Amino acid sequence: MNTPLETESLRIVFMGTPEFAVASLKGIIDAGLRVVGAITAPDRPAGRGRKIQESAVKQYAKQQDLKVLQPTNLKDEEFLDELKGLKANLQVVVAFRMLPKQVWDMPKFGTFNLHASLLPQYRGAAPINWAIMNGETLTGVTTFFIDDKIDTGNIILQRPEKILPDDNVGTLHDRLMDLGAELVVETCRLIESGKAESSVQTTEEKLKPAHKLHKETCKVDWTRPLEKIHDHIRGLSPYPTAWTFLVNKGKEINVKIYETKMEADQHNHSYGTLFMDKKTLKVAVEGGYLHLLEIQLPGKRKMKISEVLNGLDLEEKAHLR
Repeated sequence: MNTPLETESLRIVFMGTPEFAVASLKGIIDAGLRVVGAITAPDRPAGRGRKIQESAVKQYAKQQDLKVLQPTNLKDEEFLDELKGLKANLQVVVAFRMLPKQVWDMPKFGTFNLHASLLPQYRGAAPINWAIMNGETLTGVTTFFIDDKIDTGNIILQRPEKILPDDNVGTLHDRLMDLGAELVVETCRLIESGKAESSVQTTEEKLKPAHKLHKETCKVDWTRPLEKIHDHIRGLSPYPTAWTFLVNKGKEINVKIYETKMEADQHNHSYGTLFMDKKTLKVAVEGGYLHLLEIQLPGKRKMKISEVLNGLDLEEKAHLR
């Protein structure tokens, strides 16, 4: 990897789409580094009204009067010509998509990516979710130079972050977003000064993937142990959300679960059996009971369980499956 002369200023093209990426772009601009353009996803319909919505990165980039490109095809010649015309010598990628070689290999000082894990662990699309779902107590952020595979390039910098017992994806996402923004700026500074060093990712230990989440991945398996189910639910909250079927009075409805609390205990109840009183709703699982604290019923908003219980009529055989 070429390193810049100390006298050469950076001309950065930033690539990203969601709110997670905005913090890094803001950090770069606030640090006084020059951003010559932003690449983000095309506008798409979103929400119940299916109104056309701009990405979070585009909204912020427009506020900063940055040139914005929104290619549908990253290999399109017109887009590649526009990208070359920006004359960037560094590209920074945060929460975007896989880049073809003609894009990541374009700038003089390369293209680096921010990833929300301590690589090489949790390569893939959903590292924050999977770290919590797997019961990890430590994660972090990594900057690395992009190559032709997914999340495999040489590591520049890493910073660890503890996963707290009451963390969910939302709380951990926000801390990693801020930590990642700091790391992106630090990485840019190292590259600008010619002091950036990178190391090959070691893969001696067993790697845990962070593949894309699908609907079936999010379904709760009530035969698993208490702590595993609890971690699964908080690792999907608030998005994309764990779900289950509530079977009651011969009907089966889809229920989303956002928050739970563990109660370790010994019992002989069938896994998934529901127990309700005036204040609590809990599920029998291996190793105890899982209290449901916040759920969403079909056609309703997300509610605390105390609100739900007032209108919930469960028979004795009601269960989750």
